[in-house]
Amino acid sequence: MNIEEYRDYCLSKKEVTEHFPFDNDTLVFKVLNKMFALASLKEWEAGTGFINLKCDPEYAIELRERYESIKPGWHMNKQQWNSVYIHQGELSADFIRSLIDHSYDMVVKTLPKKQQQKVL
Repeated sequence: MNIEEYRDYCLSKKEVTEHFPFDNDTLVFKVLNKMFALASLKEWEAGTGFINLKCDPEYAIELRERYESIKPGWHMNKQQWNSVYIHQGELSADFIRSLIDHSYDMVVKTLPKKQQQKVL
């Protein structure tokens, strides 16, 4: 998966917008103004790109134990966020998309019911 595929996939989801709230480097995707994915553009350009994704805490531990390319979320709440290293080649694009879906779903389920209806 390259940065354009990552971006296009995130933006294909309902009610998603992209932002640079921290600096000109960190691309953040939000669903109804709640962050579900972020990545450093400089890291992608350097070939060391990773995506921070929200994750169920138990599933996060399972993923970290199973995959070398998945680590506790860098600069994030380590219980609820994973850093998914893209360029190591261990993870398929389909699996990465499923992790993005999981993150998106995790955030959506925390939204008020009225906002959830916009996404469902």
